[in-house]
Parts: sequence; structure tokens; C-alpha cells
Amino acid sequence: MKSVVKEHPIEKLMEDAEEKYRAKVGSQSKTLRAAVDEYKRRHKRPPPKGFDLWWKFAQQYNVKMVDEYDGLIEDLAPFWEISGEELRRRSIQVGELPSIDLVRLRDGKSSTVNMHHGFQDSEVSARAHGFRAMMSKFENTLPDMDFPINAKAEGRVLVPWEHRHRPNLTVQDSSAGIASVLGGEFRADWGDDGNVWEAWRRTCPPGTSARQLYSSVRDPFSAQSTDFYSTLDSSSATAPGIDFSFVANTSSHVDYCHSPQAHYTQGHFFSDWRSIPALYPVFSPAKAKGFLDIKIPSHYYYGSTQRYTYGWDPINLELKSVDPMEVPWENKMDKVFWRGATTGGGNHPPGFAPQFQRHRFLRMASDKSSNNRTVTFADPPSSSRYVAARVPVAKLNEELMDTAFVKAVAPGGYPGGMQALLEAHRFGDSVPLGRHWAYKYLVDLDGMSYSGRFMAFLASDSVPVKATVYDEYFSDWIQPWVHFIPLSSSYREMYNIIAYFSGPTQSALESLNSTSLELPKDRRRPVEGDVRLRRIARAGKQWKQTMGRTIDMEAYVYRLCLEWARLQADDRDSMNYSL
Repeated sequence: MKSVVKEHPIEKLMEDAEEKYRAKVGSQSKTLRAAVDEYKRRHKRPPPKGFDLWWKFAQQYNVKMVDEYDGLIEDLAPFWEISGEELRRRSIQVGELPSIDLVRLRDGKSSTVNMHHGFQDSEVSARAHGFRAMMSKFENTLPDMDFPINAKAEGRVLVPWEHRHRPNLTVQDSSAGIASVLGGEFRADWGDDGNVWEAWRRTCPPGTSARQLYSSVRDPFSAQSTDFYSTLDSSSATAPGIDFSFVANTSSHVDYCHSPQAHYTQGHFFSDWRSIPALYPVFSPAKAKGFLDIKIPSHYYYGSTQRYTYGWDPINLELKSVDPMEVPWENKMDKVFWRGATTGGGNHPPGFAPQFQRHRFLRMASDKSSNNRTVTFADPPSSSRYVAARVPVAKLNEELMDTAFVKAVAPGGYPGGMQALLEAHRFGDSVPLGRHWAYKYLVDLDGMSYSGRFMAFLASDSVPVKATVYDEYFSDWIQPWVHFIPLSSSYREMYNIIAYFSGPTQSALESLNSTSLELPKDRRRPVEGDVRLRRIARAGKQWKQTMGRTIDMEAYVYRLCLEWARLQADDRDSMNYSL
């Protein structure tokens, strides 16, 4: 058999990522003076007042990442364009809108304020209460201020490009009320006068593809018969094929302005919730490109629940370091595991659900057709000679995929309804969170927004394989290919990821008529690949124990509060810190 790859690209991706991460951790400031100097170097201004107290807090609780807050600074950058008085007023006004709650800090004590009376929302205040809990250790050191907290997972703020770059086009003074800024009364959800994509594409610069009308008036039913990826593979049996391509990071920076067709594959563009078209502050648990929300840690990560927390004992109400359902590495299955609901986007406009991220992955993993996928692997017993095999996707899915929907949410929004969902996707029973730990590969997919299970996956001894278009508070702190495996939004490389780390399946060897079929199954697994996979599992677990702790979330919120206090001040220079 002829070798098709001499050096596997995953090896270099891991080595480069590990080097980058070591350099980042090793460069963190060791003293308050060094931290102040680094802040000035990065952000071209002094740190905010109270920075010394934050530094003391960070040192007391052994916070590792003390300089990596570039994402936070980027979130707040637009609000430097308006005055402190205007920002204070807008912080209160936006709390009048549906599904936004105010966390109010007065005289060192926080409270939750619901200002949109008469609007019923099942998620009211959950995220606001979580944010308050994260402030509890230091709120008595902070000045009075207001935090508008998004009650929804979806992003909320989309400001048209012209209104960001040509201030004369938008109302700068909100003293006449929020309706004067928004151009009229705000309705909670989209009617027949727009949708998220129409609002989002207006955040792009003029002249970009997304600003051209053809992308917005496309027939919503034209793309339902095929996926964003193609399951057909015309590669020769001696070439790696189109599936042999791996991403260095997640898809959080996909440029939809220049590739508008890609928006059909992401459910957040089809949310039923109306976005806010003016620069108002909204604190949200995740942020997709183009949105101006301000990231905060998720309340799912901070609290402890059966559905989202590794090691949570719901009977004794305590958190254990090792989950009772954890499985030793050598006993974990070399399979991909995923369970979840059919959430992933709204239904506005209708007809696009088949292209949403979860549906696409489940259709790929449920495919029982005669199509082939080309898989490249080290042919045992050699670990350096990579060969390619065209393998029936139905056999690959049977051997590698344990994935299923467990609940159909609003199946009427899917063309063909429940029957069509059942025909194209595998469905199964709900399972406890601990069932995941029996598998080496835990796919982490976006839902209506970010995935609330990511921290639990990291805490386990399994490996998260994460596909996302969102940044979160920890995005500056974590490293793909060190702590988790990033997956492209097409998912096409999934089979080759498993082939590298876990070796060829029975069907792959049969497709090549390989002599390795005579070897015992345990000898077909590449030793180096399994060692590398376990290294990612251990690194992810260590990261969760040292940088993904609840105290690290509090440190992030503390730093955010100091920045927010300065922005809301009439004299911002008076809120600078100096040694």
C-alpha cells in the first residue's frame, strides 16, 4: 500500500498550540507593577481604579491568567464613544425591554430588578441571579452601578455599520427615552418586518457580499435537500480527500460578511427574538461575531446542577472531584457521544431548520446511505505510514457514532414535521450527564447559543470535540488542540480525527483489504495517537481545575466591574489607577 501522508497535520497543530499556550502562561505578570505596565502596553491607558484590590484578590485565590482580558476590553470598546451619563441612562433604559433584567448595585449591595412588567418569560432572572452570586465576594468594594443582564442565551445587540461609523445617523442623547433611540416601540420578537440575518448583515461594511440583496431573498427551501458539507466523496483511494483538513481554532471568527451563504448553517441567525439596533449595553453569556453584547460567565458554569455539572451529587448536594459515573481511560469507548434536543435556532424565517448545526451533525452521524467517506490512518503495525481508504459512511457511523436527539422541540418548524425529523435523524432516550464519561470523544455543539455542558466535559477524563461560532469569557484563557479538539462547522473532518487518535475501524481495514485485519483489535490502535488523545483529556481536566474554577469566573467579573465602573463615571480619568 502506498503512503499518502508522511506527517499528519494534527501533530503540528498540537505542537504549535502547546508552544503558544506555554508562552502565554509563562508570560503572565508576577507583580502588581508588572501587571499595570502590561495593561498600559496592551490597552494604551491606565488600568481602572481598584486594580490593586483586584490584583490582591487574584493573588489570594491563585488566579493564573492575570493579563489575558483582551476580549473583555474589546467588548467594552464601543461604550467609550458615549459619555458616562449617557451610559448610565442607557443601562437603565435597556432594562425596560423584554428578557433583560437589571442587577443593581447600591451602597455595596446588589439586587435584581425586573422593569418590564407584564411580560412573562420562563428564564427571567436566572442569569441575573448567577451574576449577582459571582459579585458577592467583592460587591461591597464597588461604586453604585447597573448591569443589564440578558435573560436569554441568544445575542441581543446588532448595530448597523453606518450607525457605528457615522454617528450623525443615530440618536446620541437618550434623554427622551429608549423609544427615541430605537425609532419607536420595541417588540419582543420578529413579526413580518425583519429577522436576525437582515439585522446582522447590516453590521457589515458597505460593499461586502452580505450587504447585497441576493443573499437575503434566497428561496428558503432551496438548500434543504443537501447539507453544507457533501457526503459524496470523489477522492481516489490513494488520496486523503476533502475530509482530511483540520482547523486550528473554532469557527467563532467566520467572516459572514464576505461569505454570507454560510449563515444558513447557523441557527442563531434564525432566532425568533428581535435584536436591539442601537448601542445599548447587554451582558450575555456568549458572543457571536458581529454582536455587541458584553460577555459574562454562564450561570450554568457557576452553579451546580445535574444537567450541567461534572461530579454533582444531587442527593447530598455536594460537588465531588470525581464523578460517580466516571470511567477509567482504558475502559472508555473509542466512539463519539452526543445527546441533546433539536434546539439550535428559531423559526424566523421558517424552513431553514434542516441546515442548523445540530441537525446537520445528526444527519451526518445518522447517515445509512451507500455514500463513502475517505479516511486516512496509520496502517498497523506501522505508526508512520498513512494510507487512505474509501469507507461506506453507514459502516463508519455504526462503528464510531453514538449520537441521537432525545427531544423534538417545536417539530412543526422542521419541514415535514416530526415524521421528517425521525426519518433523517437518529432519536434515543435521555441519559444522565454521567453517561458521557464512558466515551473518549464528547462532541460539543451549539444550541440556541453556547453549549452549557462544555465545562463539565472539560472536567471529565474524556476529550471535548467542540464546534462553535461563539466566544465566551474564557476564550482568551483556553487553547484549542491543548485542552479540546476544535471542529469545523462542516464537521467533515470528524472521521479523520478519530482515525488519527484511535486508528482504523474494521470497515476501513476491510476497504483496503489490509493485512492488519489479522492483528488483534487492541493492536490496531496507534499507541502514540492514544497517548496524545489522553494528553488532551488530562490538560482539559487540569485547566478546569486551575483556570475554569468558579473563583476564576469571579475574578473575571471583578475585573469587568472595575472597567464598567470607570465607563459609567462622569470623569473617567478620576477612575484610573496609578501606583
